[in-house]
Amino acid sequence: MCLIEKGVPFIVATIVHTRGSTPQKAGAKLLIRQDGSRVGNLGGGCIEGEIWSLATQMLHSQSGPLYRRYDLKEEYSSGDGLVCGGTMHFFLEPVKSPGYFKSSATEIMRAYHGGPSVVIATVVNSPDEKLGLGAKILIKNDAIVQGSFGNSELDREIINAGKSISVHGGNLYYKRTDGIEIFIECISSYPILVLMGGGYVNRAVYKVAETLGFRIYVIDDRPEFANREQFPGAEILVVSDYRECLDKIPVDSNTYIVVATRGHRYDDMALAAAVRTQACYVGLLGSKRKTLEIYKYLLNEKVPPERLGKVRAPIGLNIGATSPEEIAVSIMAEIIMTRKGGSGMPMKMKQDAFLLGQNK
Repeated sequence: MCLIEKGVPFIVATIVHTRGSTPQKAGAKLLIRQDGSRVGNLGGGCIEGEIWSLATQMLHSQSGPLYRRYDLKEEYSSGDGLVCGGTMHFFLEPVKSPGYFKSSATEIMRAYHGGPSVVIATVVNSPDEKLGLGAKILIKNDAIVQGSFGNSELDREIINAGKSISVHGGNLYYKRTDGIEIFIECISSYPILVLMGGGYVNRAVYKVAETLGFRIYVIDDRPEFANREQFPGAEILVVSDYRECLDKIPVDSNTYIVVATRGHRYDDMALAAAVRTQACYVGLLGSKRKTLEIYKYLLNEKVPPERLGKVRAPIGLNIGATSPEEIAVSIMAEIIMTRKGGSGMPMKMKQDAFLLGQNK
């Protein structure tokens, strides 16, 4: 936003679609400044270098948006040995002046800093000359729409598609039969991680989550466990009874809650509070036996069974973790899987694929 306000030109390169094996997926971005410096990542290697070179040329030639497709074959393996075999589609968009895209940029920055999420749809490729590359529609969280593609039917299609990702986030590549390609992405603030309990495991979770860019809130009913000494980078520290603690912090659908207090009685209270929020993820640390006991208590407290059914308990992925640090990796891996839509399964190739590769 500062670059826009100052009128400093830059290029935003976005991966809008991929097929097959690629070093990065749709949604990854690289910002290239006029001096050649960059922020972000498109997967590294020759492709990123080529996008950077193209962007610097665009900045000096004052050209408009560009759409590029790259098939990752042998010609891109020189120097780094990278042969992925997939296809990547890029959209390079120049941002040149304070007035360019300013209203949308304001909404986007507000979303990044904790405001309501927004969905933005951008035309990235079009055989229709009337529909220029870079044309946008912005869909706000309250369903207010800014902009139009000049085609009511197309507008309706894209607004409906945009609403479908506004709840869970992410992005969507939309290609019509007429050849128009539109990239739709949901912009929201960095995810919030609420750690209920300031003990060994959540201190380890905190360290992992901090490196991943989560906004971290810590709750404990003991001041010696919820303080800056234990959690120096936490955005919010709350010392409170677990029954009421979540009333003191903002919890929305971009929030992840880890319940790891010091005992059954406190886990009961913390989980009862957590499942009544809008958090998209609630996980409970403990054994299956402990979990069942807590569930029985909460069902007696009239907590809806369908809400309990969504709790991740026991929390984490099964990686054989035993130490607090290993358990933290297991928990954060499950949270990442939830955010990104992963399966949690190994990515190892099947044996027949390996043998096929040997026979080539």
